[in-house]
Amino acid sequence: MNKRHALKVIAACAYPISAASLFGACSDKKKTEFRGIDVTGADYARDFPLTDHNGQPRHIQDFAGKVVVVFFGYTQCPDVCPTSMQELAEAKALLGKDGDRLQGIFITVDPERDTPEVLKAYMQNFDPGFLALRGTPEQLATVARDFKVYYKKVDGKTPTSYTMDHSAGSYVYDPAGRLRIYTRYGSGAQALAQDVRALLNEAG
Repeated sequence: MNKRHALKVIAACAYPISAASLFGACSDKKKTEFRGIDVTGADYARDFPLTDHNGQPRHIQDFAGKVVVVFFGYTQCPDVCPTSMQELAEAKALLGKDGDRLQGIFITVDPERDTPEVLKAYMQNFDPGFLALRGTPEQLATVARDFKVYYKKVDGKTPTSYTMDHSAGSYVYDPAGRLRIYTRYGSGAQALAQDVRALLNEAG
């Protein structure tokens, strides 16, 4: 093989490799990795048209520019709800100055006992900037169905001592109001803060 022919062979072999590498580098933006479950593109849980504890109707678009974390629970919940809300407050603290860009939303599955006054006091236990939402039983059923949330009243010894079985995960929205992450109960404040920061970094 002469020198000129050898160069042609090397060039022919090298071209498809370099072209493939260039195509791959330009066509695939690095995907954000989350500690929670990535549900980007989900066609459910798009809004929560309910009223907050201050009497103001709320929608996801009200919080544009913030990461929104939504949790369903009730104020008389003995462990899961206060633990989840405390972790959310801790995640906000871990974000430092970016903590103001995290909005906590608590949706009660017990509107019978969770009056606006009760909900407002409950939020004060965790962060005064967090909002609690409630609706009629019919409104709650519609929102819970859209979020694929389970809840059920469990009778107690007296008519007012009942408990509520309910789903225990959290839904995390990016600053554009799109559902991005589902966080399982007990994942911890560090993991949640990391995911919130990732979404804030995406938005710039």
